Amino acid sequence: MSSGYSYIRAKQIEWALNSKIPLTSSARAHGEKAYTQCLEQNLYEPLLDENRTAFSGANGQELAGTPENPAKMQALNSSSALGVNIFQYWQKRGLLDEIAAACRFCNKGSVYTKSLVFEDKRFKLGGYLKTPPNIDVVIHNRESAPYECFAVECKFSEAYGGRSHGALKSAYLANESIWEGLPALHALAEKLTSKEHFYDYLYAAQLIRQILGLSNNLGRTKFRLLYLWYDVLGKAGGDHRAEVEDFTSIAKADGVHFHALTYQELILKLAREYRDEHNAFIEYLTSRYL
Repeated sequence: MSSGYSYIRAKQIEWALNSKIPLTSSARAHGEKAYTQCLEQNLYEPLLDENRTAFSGANGQELAGTPENPAKMQALNSSSALGVNIFQYWQKRGLLDEIAAACRFCNKGSVYTKSLVFEDKRFKLGGYLKTPPNIDVVIHNRESAPYECFAVECKFSEAYGGRSHGALKSAYLANESIWEGLPALHALAEKLTSKEHFYDYLYAAQLIRQILGLSNNLGRTKFRLLYLWYDVLGKAGGDHRAEVEDFTSIAKADGVHFHALTYQELILKLAREYRDEHNAFIEYLTSRYL
C-alpha cells in the first residue's frame, strides 16, 4: 500500500479511537482493526430506507457482510460511507440545491434540483454492454434546469491502494455509435482498451463508462459530472492531481461538462457557509476528514 493509503487509513483509525468507537478486523484487511462493529458507527446518520435499498441492489455489495468479513461500508476508509456522510444529510433535509452549489454544479441560490439517487444504474447503453455504469451519486433536476442531472464519482483511498484500475473492455470500442461527438475520449479509450499504462491513480475507464452512459441517455451537454476525490500530501497527491487535470482537459475537449473537486475543498466550503446553521454536522466532517 502507498503512503497515501496508509495515511488515510491511519487518520480514520485515530478519529474512531478519539470518538470511542470500537473497531473490528476483517480478512480483507489482514487483521487490522479498521472496521466499525456496526454500520451506523461509520455514518453520521443511519441510512435512509431508499438509500439502503439502492446500495443493496448495487454491484459493489457494500452492505453484505459476515462476522469475519464486515460489510465494505463499515470500513473506516470506505468511499461509499464518505459519500453518504456528505450527501445524505442534505438529501434528508430537502437541501439539495445547497450541496449542488457547494459542489460547483451551479450558482448558490439556484433552484434546479429534484431528487438524489445513490448507486444510480439507469443510464444503460444496451447491445453487448449489459451492465450499466454504477454512478455513486446522481442529483436529478427539474425540467426547467439547464442540465438534466448532476452526477458524482466519489473516491477516498482507492486511488492510493496500489491496485490496477483495470482496462476498458473492447466491447465499448466495438460500438462506434456510442462515441459520437467524443473523439478525444475515444482516443484515450483506445489506449485504455489496449491496457497501455496511462494513469497510476485515476480510474479513467470508470469515468469514461459513466460519461458514455450519461451522454447516450441524456445528450452530451445535458449533464455535469464531478470527480470528487481525497487529496494527500506528497508525490502521490501531486501525481493524482496531475492525472485529474489531464483527464479534465480531454473531457472538456469533447465538450463534456466535467470537473474535479477534492473532499477537503468541499468540506471547507461547507464549513465557511453553513457552520452556524448546521454546526454538529460541520464539526463531524471537519474533525473526521480534515
